[in-house]
Amino acid sequence: MKFTIYQESRVGKRPNNQDRIAYCYSRDALLMVVADGMGGHYHGEVASQIAVQTLTGAFQREAQPALDDPFLFLQKSLTNAHHAIRDYTRDHQLKESPRTTCVACLIQDNVAYWAHCGDSRLYLIRGGQIVAKTRDHSRVRLLLDEGLINEAQAAIHPDRNKVYSCLGGDNLPEIEFSRKTPMEAGDVLALCTDGVWGAVSDDLIRDKLYNTDLMVSAPALLGLAELQGGPHGDNLSLVTARWEDSYSPESSMSSISTQTMPLDMVATRFGEMAKDANEKSDLTDAEIEKAIAEIRSAIQKYPK
Repeated sequence: MKFTIYQESRVGKRPNNQDRIAYCYSRDALLMVVADGMGGHYHGEVASQIAVQTLTGAFQREAQPALDDPFLFLQKSLTNAHHAIRDYTRDHQLKESPRTTCVACLIQDNVAYWAHCGDSRLYLIRGGQIVAKTRDHSRVRLLLDEGLINEAQAAIHPDRNKVYSCLGGDNLPEIEFSRKTPMEAGDVLALCTDGVWGAVSDDLIRDKLYNTDLMVSAPALLGLAELQGGPHGDNLSLVTARWEDSYSPESSMSSISTQTMPLDMVATRFGEMAKDANEKSDLTDAEIEKAIAEIRSAIQKYPK
C-alpha cells in the first residue's frame, strides 16, 4: 500500500475537546477512525476515547497483516465499543451513559470498507467529485428524506445536532455499512466530525482536499471551518488520506509506503489534541492516568 494521510483535532470554541481520532496500518491494511463524544452527555470524551481505542486495539491484534473479514471486524469492534462504554457507565455508577458517534474506514487489497453510527461523516472524493458520502443518523436527515424540510432549513434546524444512533446509548447502535468500494489512484477519503462539515459546505471540502497537498490543504480546511463556526464553534476533527496504487519515486515525500513492513508490525497514530489557550481541564495528571487505566480495563473485557 501507499498513501498520504493527515489527521488533526481542534477544540474550536468549546471548553474541552470530546473528539478522538486515530489511524493505524499494517503492511496490507489501513484503519482510520473518528469519534465525537456527544455534547450534553456526561464524559463524552470517555466514550469517544473508548471507541477509538477499541477499534485500534482490535486492529493491532487482528491485522496480521490483513483482516479475515473487514465488515465483520467493523461490526464487532463498534459493538464491543458500545458495550465497553455501557460497562464503564455501570462500573462508575454514572447518572447518564456517555455516548459518541463514530465513523471508521478500512482499506485492504485496494478495497475500502466503512461503517458509521451517528453524524460523523465519511466522504470519498474521486475525479473532483464526491462519489460517496455517509448518511447521517439524525432527526434532520430523516426530515430531509421525507421532504419535510430542504437543505437550507436543515442547516439552521434546532434539532440538527440530535442523532438517533450512537455508541453508549440505551439501545444497541444502528451501524450502517458501505459497499465494497475499489480504490483508484488519486482517491481521497475524508472522515470528520460535524464541527467540520457543519461549518463548511461539501463542495468546499471537495475543493480543498482533492488534488492538493493534504499536509497544507487539510489544516487550511480546518482553519476555515473553525472561522465559520464562529464564537460557539464545535470541536473539529479530520482524518484524510489520498490513495496511491504505485510505488513511484516521484510520489510525495509525505507518503507512507508499507511495502517493506514486517508481516507482524502495526503502526498506530492517535490524533494529538491541538491545544487552545481557553481549553480547560478539571483533572490532574494523576486523575487522567487513572481514567486511562479504567478505560483500558473496560475495553479488555471484549478482546475478540
